[in-house]
Amino acid sequence: MSFKYDFVKNRNLYFIISALLTVAGIVCLLTIGLTRGVDFESGSRVNITANEPLTNEKVESEFKSLGFDPESVVLAGKNNTQANVAFKGVLSKDEIAKLNTHFDKKYGEPPSVSTVTPTVGRELAKNAIIAVLIASVGIIIYVAFRFEWSMSIAAIIALFHDAFMIVAIFSMFKIEVDLPFIAAVLTIVGYSINDTIVTFDRIRENMRLEKVKSKEKLAEIVNRSIHETLSRSINTVLTVVIGAVALLIFGADSIHNFSVALLIGLIFGAYSSIFIASQLWYILKSRQLKTKKPRTAEAEPQI
Repeated sequence: MSFKYDFVKNRNLYFIISALLTVAGIVCLLTIGLTRGVDFESGSRVNITANEPLTNEKVESEFKSLGFDPESVVLAGKNNTQANVAFKGVLSKDEIAKLNTHFDKKYGEPPSVSTVTPTVGRELAKNAIIAVLIASVGIIIYVAFRFEWSMSIAAIIALFHDAFMIVAIFSMFKIEVDLPFIAAVLTIVGYSINDTIVTFDRIRENMRLEKVKSKEKLAEIVNRSIHETLSRSINTVLTVVIGAVALLIFGADSIHNFSVALLIGLIFGAYSSIFIASQLWYILKSRQLKTKKPRTAEAEPQI
């Protein structure tokens, strides 16, 4: 059977692309690091409710006139009558009192102020990492029981590949990492493994139909399985990407980073399930075929 495109034959090209992106990501993380938001750093959030529409420039100007330098301003509510203002560092009692007096006089309602201490920030960061690890371990166990160890290894490598690419790109472009970002990573972990399982399920079904005794036959099955699920994978990712782009364009500023992380993860999730996971499984399965020694005929007795 002939195919328009041989995925297995060009596997080294995909590995080189992913390796280059991974190295670039590691360099960025070591040199630039992650831009952590108030959720993971000590900081304060001031929520203002006004009796008139607000703009980012107006809110920033108001705070600067009081001697404050906001880290970010996110508008919300009907007609943008609410503003969420973030600050690096914890505001003192005197500073909070100053804000309460000013905005109570200006809008007739004092703002609500919430703070994150360094201890709480570290705790949130630790819990976020634990959440990702627990999800990953659960996926490893599920794939190992449903399929086989080689598919489990290939799937989890592809999964970590997708999650790392999101982190690396956020580091490259200095995009702020916050709690919605962690939610996006966990979402992509589930999406990525789902797309990979669909391809692996088709590979398993095709393996049951034929006896595979050579690498060439194994490559044919992998190629056939990818082509049989390719249209589904593309249609699925396009549908979800349209939703992510809509969130990015029309969504509130508070979910902007979530939408960006989701969009990046969706693209790499589709890429890894087709070009990484299946090719890694082919390599592992090929080595298993090599280890199976053919039976040799028994030596004839000499006369």
